[in-house]
Amino acid sequence: VPAKTYDTGAYHEPGAIGILFKIVHAFLYLVQPNSFPQGKQTNYFCLKYRYVIDAIYYEIGFIVSAALGLLFILLLPLVGLCFCMCRCCDNCGGEMHQRQKKNADCQRSCFATFLFVASLIIRQVVGVLWAYAANQHLTNQVRGAKKLVNSNFKDLKIFLNDTPAQIDYLVSQYNTTKDKALSDLNSKYFYLKGRFLKKFHILAAIRETKEALENVSVSVEVLQEGTERLHANLTDVKMHLSNTLSDSACNAAQAASTCNIIRNSLSQLNINANFSGLPGVNSQLAKVNDVLKIDLSSLVQKVYIKSVLESIGSNITAFTQMLPVQKIIADLMAYLTQSEAYVQDYFPLVEQYDFYRWLGCLILCCMVVLILVFYYLGLLCGTCGYDKHASPTTRGCISNTGGNFLMAGVGFSFLFSWVLMIVVVLTFVTGGNVEKLVCEPFEDKNLFKILDTPYLLNQHWKNYLAGVIFKNPNVNLTFEKVYSDCKENKGIYTSLHLEHLFNINELLNISMYTEDIALRIEHIQINLSKIILLDEIGKENLLNFSSSGIDGIDFSAYLAEINKSVTKVDLLSFANDLEARADQLPKGALENALKGHANNIRVIHNQQVVPLEQAMSTLNQSIRLLKRTSSELMLKVKNVISAVNAAQNLINNNASQVIVQETKKYMDTIIGYFEQYTEWVKESIAMEVAACKPIANVIDTAVDIFLCSYIADSVNTFWFGLGGSSVFLIPAIIFAVKLSKYYRRMDTEDVYDDTENGNNGYHKEHLYGIHNPVFT
Repeated sequence: VPAKTYDTGAYHEPGAIGILFKIVHAFLYLVQPNSFPQGKQTNYFCLKYRYVIDAIYYEIGFIVSAALGLLFILLLPLVGLCFCMCRCCDNCGGEMHQRQKKNADCQRSCFATFLFVASLIIRQVVGVLWAYAANQHLTNQVRGAKKLVNSNFKDLKIFLNDTPAQIDYLVSQYNTTKDKALSDLNSKYFYLKGRFLKKFHILAAIRETKEALENVSVSVEVLQEGTERLHANLTDVKMHLSNTLSDSACNAAQAASTCNIIRNSLSQLNINANFSGLPGVNSQLAKVNDVLKIDLSSLVQKVYIKSVLESIGSNITAFTQMLPVQKIIADLMAYLTQSEAYVQDYFPLVEQYDFYRWLGCLILCCMVVLILVFYYLGLLCGTCGYDKHASPTTRGCISNTGGNFLMAGVGFSFLFSWVLMIVVVLTFVTGGNVEKLVCEPFEDKNLFKILDTPYLLNQHWKNYLAGVIFKNPNVNLTFEKVYSDCKENKGIYTSLHLEHLFNINELLNISMYTEDIALRIEHIQINLSKIILLDEIGKENLLNFSSSGIDGIDFSAYLAEINKSVTKVDLLSFANDLEARADQLPKGALENALKGHANNIRVIHNQQVVPLEQAMSTLNQSIRLLKRTSSELMLKVKNVISAVNAAQNLINNNASQVIVQETKKYMDTIIGYFEQYTEWVKESIAMEVAACKPIANVIDTAVDIFLCSYIADSVNTFWFGLGGSSVFLIPAIIFAVKLSKYYRRMDTEDVYDDTENGNNGYHKEHLYGIHNPVFT
């Protein structure tokens, strides 16, 4: 069955970002390792309660993770508010005083290192770069989705347009089978093969004889006329050559011998074969034509079969016309065209909204980048401006600026982190559930098993898809089986079990036709009593053919002339020799005249001798065929007459019975043809006609590529990167607050005196004029 090639390849290769997708999938497996829930109950109400329990158990990982995210959203702003109020009260590190410790340099280095590592993780490992890559990947896929959508629409149109042509092809192949059957019916191997006409091969011999006689008659006429013209032309050439050789130039000493040689060879320019004396064959040809007026090949009447074959073809054509294929395809094509126009109209709007989404996600990434910028500037300025010999109250401007940057980063972390976490929780719950509830079950087909659960989608229907298509929910038609069959590019008749709408087995049940044919054959009434295969006139004509005089043709005379050459000398060789001898003569008019005669002889050979040689070849074949025929002619005619007498005797006695028997044998062959045809039609309809691969491609494109590969994977990678950044903001806040103490300029500091002063390492307020909060 002719099939079209579809353009859509329902497969997506994400490229390098696929590594990030796999990491996110592994994280989702840690969050939700439970198997996909599948209901087994058939009672709808029990099923509903069971699914609530299964859903809670299945979603426990997402519920816990979402609860932690909500806790983060609620507590982090509250902690930030309390932290700010606490610092305003000179607590929680808000006092501008730093106690001196012996391990201060070690602590400062550790805090700086931890903050740098936390910032690096936020930026690269599971941070903003992941989120940005996922955001950009989704935008790129949306921009390229139009080509894939157009490809699916194109394949669906090819699918719809090609289906009627495939059905017409199947119907048309019935004519091939029927023609083969009728060819056998009309052949000599059916009409009582071996009983009546096996001996009638004399007809071919008679026709061959007629053709041979016609060829002989025509060839002889052509040869007679041609030899007469050739003889006249050669005579003219000899005369002109003689006149040329009579020129005075031939008397010269240098040319005399050459001219004499040429003059002596002129006698060779003459015809060799003489066909004018050959006898004609017109009388023999006339007798053969009289014999052929009897139509020996139509002596036996045909039996009844052709009408049955025509009725089968009419039934098949009528059945295909009864199917509402054209109407269904026209409706689907109109809906498809409308859908394509709708998609084309709204696709720019989708791209516009995707730009807004991309911009919003970019702003979220920039929030994290802003915090990181403050942290990196704080680390840079603090590290570069830090002077270990300077006291906390005398630290430089660069170091103090670094500390201020760190605290600015902390402030923005409290301001942005809860906003980021809201986006993370929403996208996590949505994208994660799409991955676990749709994408993974779709890949292992568990999703179809859920859809096929009895009474799930409709509490009154056992099989929802069968209820929609056939209005009979008891038909075993499932989403999983339809998708699998279409994925394997099987025919839609098999995939949708359309035998419940129209059963091709009933149409293609050859047994009902064979029973009808057998019944009619049993009741065939054949009356051959009036058939006379060959009357006395026909026998007389056959005898006349045997005595038509073909054996009296003088074959030896014909063969004797045929075996001769047309001319006594080869004209081409004579012309070449004449031209060579002309070259031996002195340059002048004589040489040019002889060369002109040589060219004339070549023209005569090409225009007259060559056609005569072809006619002689045809005559040779025909004469030899007639010679072979004449030797066996009388015996063949006698055999034919004997065969006709035997066949006439068979017709007069038991021909009807023989015809019925031979017809039954023939019908076994005919039935075999149609059994092969019906099996081929059934297999083609089941596997090739309206192969529904484009439908599976549409589902794969919509779910596996668009929803899962384009959207879900990108969204999940985005929240994974953004969520990781938000989580690592907490240790970054702690380390930044701790580290800022070592970079900012303090209002007071610890001053150590000698131990004998009894000050325990602090300057006294009244001695140094410095406010010391420890003593206040």
